[in-house]
Amino acid sequence: MMKKKASAPSGHVNLKTLANYLGLSQTTVSLVLNDSPAAKSIPQETRDRVTEAARRLNYRPNYFARSLRQSKSMSVGVLAPDLSEGYFTRVMSGVVEELTAAHYFYFTACHDWKPELIEKYPLMLVERAVDGFLFLNTNTDRISAPVPVVAISGHSAAPNVTNIVLDHNLAARQALAHLHSLGHRRIAFMRGPHVIPDSQFRWQGIEQAARELAIKLDPALVVRIDVEGWSTRAGRHKAGQHPMAPEIGYKPMQALLEKSRNFTAVFCFNDIAAIGAIRALKDAGLRVPEDVSVVGFDDILSAAYSIPSLTTVRQPLAEMGRRGAQVLLERIADHEKEYPPEIVMAPELVIRESTGPAPSGSK
Repeated sequence: MMKKKASAPSGHVNLKTLANYLGLSQTTVSLVLNDSPAAKSIPQETRDRVTEAARRLNYRPNYFARSLRQSKSMSVGVLAPDLSEGYFTRVMSGVVEELTAAHYFYFTACHDWKPELIEKYPLMLVERAVDGFLFLNTNTDRISAPVPVVAISGHSAAPNVTNIVLDHNLAARQALAHLHSLGHRRIAFMRGPHVIPDSQFRWQGIEQAARELAIKLDPALVVRIDVEGWSTRAGRHKAGQHPMAPEIGYKPMQALLEKSRNFTAVFCFNDIAAIGAIRALKDAGLRVPEDVSVVGFDDILSAAYSIPSLTTVRQPLAEMGRRGAQVLLERIADHEKEYPPEIVMAPELVIRESTGPAPSGSK
């Protein structure tokens, strides 16, 4: 239905003002702009006029109205402990690649391991009509979400959650077998914080691999990277720390060296901690790897460029992000289909300069 054409509108152009300007009904303009099958009955000349005017007047559809019609907001919520370099950036590179290809937007929230924020932020994201959740390195057992959920490194036992996890048993076996083959028997371990879900699963893998290789786990050579105040943003700022600075490995290694130097290798929870541990060893007059070999975990971008370059267990972090986003989008598209509770990814040992033969005479 034709209307009298109005003068060119100024300011924000919505569907109504665009229709008035063209002298067409809002229904006609909407059918054309949404590429509806019914638009085929509209003359090509009219369709061209609508799309040209929309382009020239910089028309943008009403996002929330469109999302209500489609029953989707085309957005997801991403919840992570922190936004620091290393684990988060590598995983998010895969997540962003997949979501961008699917024309999905994402909201990112950092909970800093605070239980109240882990519960609060999903509710706030639901209010923003997200279609699903990606939880990175976050335990979701206390969260009841009305939308599909995929947890990456979360190890969630909650129903209706798909977990993307690493094979930590294989990861530990690769690292310890490498050290064992180099003659290392007195190995120190730097465990992760209690708040990180991977910590316990990785330690269980280490225990199993140690049994298989007849490596004794000496409690005196086991430290955690739970620096006081590290798990809270306020505590970190007070101490001048970044949440994932090498200091998280430097201080525990200092503490271990004060108690004992009776080890020839150390297996660190992650690469950031390993880089800090290497500095602490050097400050104590020890050489890496001549006196002490160091193995990290993750294979972050800087691992290959540290001095010495870092031997590490590579998590396929970007691929875990891509796979997590893929599964989430599949679950959003098909709520009725059954999905596996767990998808296991394989690690890879990357051997560089920070590991070498155990010093002669060591046992």
